[in-house]
Amino acid sequence: MTTTAMLRAFCDAVEQRNGRAFADLFTEDGIYHDVFYGAFAGREKIAAMIDDWFYRTATDFRWDMHDPVSDGTTLYARYTFSYRSTLPEANGARAMFEGVAIMTLRDGKIVSYHEVANTAPAFVDLKFAPERIAKIVAKQGAELKARGEMKRHLA
Repeated sequence: MTTTAMLRAFCDAVEQRNGRAFADLFTEDGIYHDVFYGAFAGREKIAAMIDDWFYRTATDFRWDMHDPVSDGTTLYARYTFSYRSTLPEANGARAMFEGVAIMTLRDGKIVSYHEVANTAPAFVDLKFAPERIAKIVAKQGAELKARGEMKRHLA
């Protein structure tokens, strides 16, 4: 499967609420690190993330990948992503954000998915209270500081 075809299958599986097709893009021991929900390891949990977690408080997903670059082992792609929120305070608003997908590949499958996303516009779209946004951003900051690659930056 070409990179473009894999990325389209990735996005289509989310939009179609097809966790099994999504999980099949990953290796058996694959892991998906979601910016909101954390890590999901293994195909069963990755499929459940799509079928259950993503659709608990959202519907009508749209995901597009742009400008992919890969050396065969690592794949980077800028993305745009949105969904219609079913949270009561959102009043059906479409939450939109952009990010960069970072994937480690092995034998044409995804071993690891990690993303860097600008989530702030989505929180405003969802009409989150400033205190709630601060709590989410503080959690994201703590997770960043806990990564080994940040040790030098914290010294």
